[in-house]
Amino acid sequence: MDRKAAMRFILMMGLVSLFGDISYEGARAMTGPYLAFLGASAVMVGFVSGLGEFLGYGLRLVSGVAADRTRAYWPLTFLGYGLIFAIPCLAFTGNWQVAALFIILERAGKAIRSPARDSLLSYATKQVGRGWGFAIHEAMDQIGAVAGPLIFAAVLFWKNNFRLGFGVLVIPSVLTMLSLVFAKSQGRAPEDFEASQGPQERPPAQETKLAPAYGHYAVFSCLCVAGLVNFQIISYHWKVHALLLDAWIPLVYALTMAVDGVAALVVGKAYDRWGLKTLGLIPVVTLVVPFFVFLPSAAASAIAVAILWGIVMGMHETIMRAAIADLTHIQKRGFGYGFFNTIYGGAWFLGSFAIGALYGLNIRFVIFFVVIMELAAFAVFWKFLRRAQK
Repeated sequence: MDRKAAMRFILMMGLVSLFGDISYEGARAMTGPYLAFLGASAVMVGFVSGLGEFLGYGLRLVSGVAADRTRAYWPLTFLGYGLIFAIPCLAFTGNWQVAALFIILERAGKAIRSPARDSLLSYATKQVGRGWGFAIHEAMDQIGAVAGPLIFAAVLFWKNNFRLGFGVLVIPSVLTMLSLVFAKSQGRAPEDFEASQGPQERPPAQETKLAPAYGHYAVFSCLCVAGLVNFQIISYHWKVHALLLDAWIPLVYALTMAVDGVAALVVGKAYDRWGLKTLGLIPVVTLVVPFFVFLPSAAASAIAVAILWGIVMGMHETIMRAAIADLTHIQKRGFGYGFFNTIYGGAWFLGSFAIGALYGLNIRFVIFFVVIMELAAFAVFWKFLRRAQK
C-alpha cells in the first residue's frame, strides 16, 4: 500500500513539474536569442544565464535550511512555484536589463521550491527506489520541457513574435499552481513514507552529519557543471552566426528535453543497480559537448547537441539528486540538497561567465576550458568513489 501511495504522490508532483516546465523551459529555450535580440553581448548572456543559475541554486541553501527547521515543505513549494509568473512578464520587456531581471526572478523561485519539493520526493522515492523515483519525476518533468519549446516554436512560426511566445506561457503557469493545489489536497504527509519503515530511535547527533564522501561529491559535481556549455550560449552562437532560424532553436531544445527524459529513465535504473559508479559517465559525456556545438554544419551541430546535452542534463536531474539522498541523513536532507545546490549554482555561474568571456576571445579557448574541467572532475570522481565505498 505504501508503495502505491508513494508512486501516486510522485506522479502528482510530476504533473506539477510538467506544467511548470512547459512555462519555464519554453522560455528558457529562447532567453539567449531574446537577450541578443534586445542588444545583449555574448559575455552578458553568459553572465545573466550564469547569475540566474547561481541564484537559482545558491539560494537553495537558505531554503533548504528553512525546510529542515520549519518543516514548511508545502508553503515553500507554493511560494517558489508562484514566481514562475515572471516568465509571461517577459512579454512586456523593452530592454535586456529588465528581461534579465525577470529571468533571474524565475530562477530565484526555483531555488525556493526545489529543496522542499526534492525533500518531499525523497521520502516517497524510498518506497520505489531512489533512482527510479527521481527518474519518473524527471521523465514527467521532461514531457513539459518538450511541450514548452514546441509551443514557443509554433508561435514563432505563426507570428514570429518573441513577446507573444512569452505571453502564451501564462496558461501553463496557471495550470502549475492548480495541479500543485490538487497534489497538496491528496492523502498523507509525504514524510510518512520514509518514517513508516518501522519504529526508529532518534539517532546520535554524529549520525545525522553529512557522509564523509559528501565533500568529494560536491567538488566533483561543481567541476562537471563548470565545464558544461549551457544552452543559452549555444543558442546565442546559433543566432549571431545565423546558423539556425529563430523558430528552429526551440525545436532543437524540445528534442534536447526529450532526450533528457529518456536518458533520465535509463540512468535512474542504472543508478539503482550500480549505484554511485554511474556518476562517472557525467564528465565523459560533458567533455564531448563543445566539440559538436561549434561544428560549421548547423544541422549536424543541432542534432548532436540535442542528444549529448540532453543526456548530460538527464544525469544531472536524476542520479545527481538521488546521490544526495544516499549521502545525507533524513534529518539533514533539506540542508544536504540546499548546500549542494548552492555550490552547484556557484560553479554554474562561474563556468558560464568564463565560457561567455572565452567565447568572445576564441572558440578554441572554450573547448580547452571544458576539457580541463571535465578531466579534473573525472580525477576527483575516483577519489570520491573510494571514499564512499569505505
